[in-house]
Amino acid sequence: MARHLKTTAVSGQHVQSMRRFNRFYTRQIGLLEEGLLNSPFSLTEVRTLYELAHREQSTAVELCDELGLDPGYLSRILRTFEKKRLIEKRVSPRDRRQSLLSLTSVGRGVFNPLNTRSTAQVSELLGNLKPAQQEELIVAMQTIESILAFGGERDSEPKKKERTYILRRHKPGDMGWVVHRHGVLYSQEYKYDERFEALVAEIVAEFVKNYDPARERCWIAESNGQIAGSVFLVKKSKKVAKLRMLLVEPTARGMGIGKRLVAECVLFARKAGYETIALWTQSELTAARSIYQRAGFELVAKERHSSWGRKDLVSETWRLKL
Repeated sequence: MARHLKTTAVSGQHVQSMRRFNRFYTRQIGLLEEGLLNSPFSLTEVRTLYELAHREQSTAVELCDELGLDPGYLSRILRTFEKKRLIEKRVSPRDRRQSLLSLTSVGRGVFNPLNTRSTAQVSELLGNLKPAQQEELIVAMQTIESILAFGGERDSEPKKKERTYILRRHKPGDMGWVVHRHGVLYSQEYKYDERFEALVAEIVAEFVKNYDPARERCWIAESNGQIAGSVFLVKKSKKVAKLRMLLVEPTARGMGIGKRLVAECVLFARKAGYETIALWTQSELTAARSIYQRAGFELVAKERHSSWGRKDLVSETWRLKL
């Protein structure tokens, strides 16, 4: 049965304000140009290339769902890509009625310059702003994304409306929260003693002292004005990044924050030029392990150890090739 959401009255002034913002933003990023990023491709075609470039393989159904496209329209785009040898199809071993799509080397050769141009375009736009203004803009955009994604849930599902979040970069005060909440939660949930909190403090101090914004990042998740989670991506070597200290508050679990934080790490690592992401975790952290596995990480090593007041721990090393 279809579910109808209760709507509220909208003023004409609000409608005009939103349309004015849409026109302003499309002018800023050049979406109204005939060819996006000075290419022969439309916005929808570039978005399709982007999704294919960031997946090992995909089906047309998955692309339709992700991009919100009409199946017939997407089918025409894919046929054009196939004629240009940008994509290849192979029959799915699970369902022979479906085709698995992936970019060819020609397709990646076409996409990579577009991706570079897009990054340069956005960097130029942000480069005209002061660091504080950049941060304010990103938070505002994340707020828009969060409200439009979840704000339609009204009285029929009030919990969903409350369970929204934004991601932002770290700021003064966040590092203290990371250390404190790791100490508290790991003591409550896994009986780790204060030596674990000391380890987290050392990692945080090293991150702050040696922070390289071009190759390292901390993301903070906020929900209803409160910090709900965090994750770090740090430089281990020129080719290897390390994902560290993924944490989601108990009250914010089930919202997809952990999955989103890990996805941001992977996306950033690719853009920064890393070839691999490594992480070190414990076998009993089942929720985190599940997120890593779904993101494509592979378990490569295990080791029994005694740490933080526990004698029965099993550490795990996971890796993701980018």
